Amino acid sequence: MKSAHHYGFTLIELVIVIAIIGTLAAVAQPRFIALQRDARIAKLTAARGSVGASAALMHAAYLTRANVADPIACAGGSASADNKPGTVGTPGSVCTENGLIAMVYGYPASTTIPAAGGTNPGIVAAAGLTSVFNPTQQNLADEGYGVSLSGTNTVFQITGAPDSTNCQFTYTQASMGTSISPAQISVSTTTGC
Repeated sequence: MKSAHHYGFTLIELVIVIAIIGTLAAVAQPRFIALQRDARIAKLTAARGSVGASAALMHAAYLTRANVADPIACAGGSASADNKPGTVGTPGSVCTENGLIAMVYGYPASTTIPAAGGTNPGIVAAAGLTSVFNPTQQNLADEGYGVSLSGTNTVFQITGAPDSTNCQFTYTQASMGTSISPAQISVSTTTGC
């Protein structure tokens, strides 16, 4: 008599495979979650670097142009830059390849997002966090950023973080006391990333 061949796995083989898969999942999940947090922190750090670099570049452009107005309109806009330091009530402007940037005491201004009609955008546009020069809140959200304005402070947050109020940094526009205080960028808060 011929014995019948049985195909398939025994119960013990299936239990061992399930145990191995469960162990791998338990080890991989915390690492995957840590990678997401690391990615949000990296995005915040990159945004902070972009804001810092753009503030320095705009300040350098203002210094090199020495209050001499541009003779022709800016490539990205219909007006020419006055290249003046500007004040809180009367911002100056510096030309970029995309348009004019509002300046206060020689640094990019904290302006509404997007800049209101007839006014030039400030630090958010200068930083170039989106492909739109004068971005709306939706443009910023599409790129994973939340940006809010509180007086002379512009707060940059990463959307999608467990606690975006603790995944942020703040740009404070330049101010005038007894002398000009340059624009400041806070240390990033990453506890909520």
